[in-house]
Amino acid sequence: MKLIFANIKTIMIVAGLLTCTMFFAVVAPEAALVGMFGESLSEPLAQVLVRSWGFLIFLMGALLIYGAYKPVYRNLALGLVGISKLVFVSLLLIFGSQYIGKAAFTIFFDSALAIVFFAYLVRAKGVSEPPA
Repeated sequence: MKLIFANIKTIMIVAGLLTCTMFFAVVAPEAALVGMFGESLSEPLAQVLVRSWGFLIFLMGALLIYGAYKPVYRNLALGLVGISKLVFVSLLLIFGSQYIGKAAFTIFFDSALAIVFFAYLVRAKGVSEPPA
């Protein structure tokens, strides 16, 4: 727990940069879907929704980076992104069982980050000022 608390800024920056790579879905939505799930959707509405989804994930990554540099917003950023990652993993496990094999790394990565984020938040609750 001390390791997470002492290195949260670095963790947030790395996680944020990796999360920001989903901007790729804005530029190439079909390739992003094939890469993550092994399938593509070619309907015009799917193209819009995947691009929107990719941009929202990009914003979550940007929020992590912002929170890393602005400690006053750190808990908010970690809470929002942690919830977002848990909801995505939950929806995938509940409704997307056919994609679990292809998305195993994403499931593991997002789950691990959510656990780290919430562990930090539990520890930070008892501290008056987060580390810079």
